[in-house]
Amino acid sequence: MYKILKVEQLNPVVLLMVVEAKRVAKSCLPGQFIIVKLDEKGERVPLTICDYDREAGTVTIVFQPVGASTQKFAKLQAGDYFMDFVGPLGRPSDLCEESIEELKKKKILFVAGGVGTAPVYPQVKWLHEHGVEADVIVGAKTKDLVILEKEMEAVAGNLYITTDDGSYGRHGMVTKVIDDLVAEGKVYDHCVAIGPMIMMKFCCLTTKKHGIPTIVSMNPVMVDGTGMCGACRLTVGNEIKFACVDGPEFDGHLVNFDEAMKRSQMYKTAEGRAVLKQKEGDTHHGGCGNCGGDE
Repeated sequence: MYKILKVEQLNPVVLLMVVEAKRVAKSCLPGQFIIVKLDEKGERVPLTICDYDREAGTVTIVFQPVGASTQKFAKLQAGDYFMDFVGPLGRPSDLCEESIEELKKKKILFVAGGVGTAPVYPQVKWLHEHGVEADVIVGAKTKDLVILEKEMEAVAGNLYITTDDGSYGRHGMVTKVIDDLVAEGKVYDHCVAIGPMIMMKFCCLTTKKHGIPTIVSMNPVMVDGTGMCGACRLTVGNEIKFACVDGPEFDGHLVNFDEAMKRSQMYKTAEGRAVLKQKEGDTHHGGCGNCGGDE
């Protein structure tokens, strides 16, 4: 059992929880995720790691209650427990594998959209702790939906807040801020964009135009988190990948976002899953490819 130590409402639709999970906290790295299960009958829910404290043995998760399981999570209070809190899963951010001296030579930009601010934060924090500064763009529809601003401000080199309606910070989409920064003379060697798929798609179109290599997190398409259900199958370049076992981060300029978004909608219905399984055959699942994980 994994005790919930803190529950905080970050905005009207997003919750933060600090969970006691010593083994996960001991070994996790930015970019990875965990699978949470409320009880024996609960479904497995993959959630990205927002923060961790190795000394305290805690992991912070941030989520927006949407499905039945996350709606149940939202009713939990400090002192309640999750039955399972499994991880770390997935591959860490590529930045964690580079030498610190090489990272210090790079101009890095992070672009966070909505709840995507949560998985961006640990990467920026990790870089800051290693003496590497990065610029961060945080976008939200309106001022009330901006999250983790103070936390991000403490670790970012420069923080740019933008809202779709202009109620806070700059006015416009995150792509406009990218264009504006480049127009102002900013030069970036590397970009990480995390948020809704449509936002990541247009970020990649924008960064490709400016010649900025870009990494995206395909966590939004994950369902099972173990490579068995086939939900997070996507095309990256000319290869079939699965976000949960091969990612969740990929070269954004190679991801087929249109296919991924269409497939994600189809996967929501039993009929759609059947069509996808028939069409994709042995490549429908990650791992063995023949496990029937969605039956």
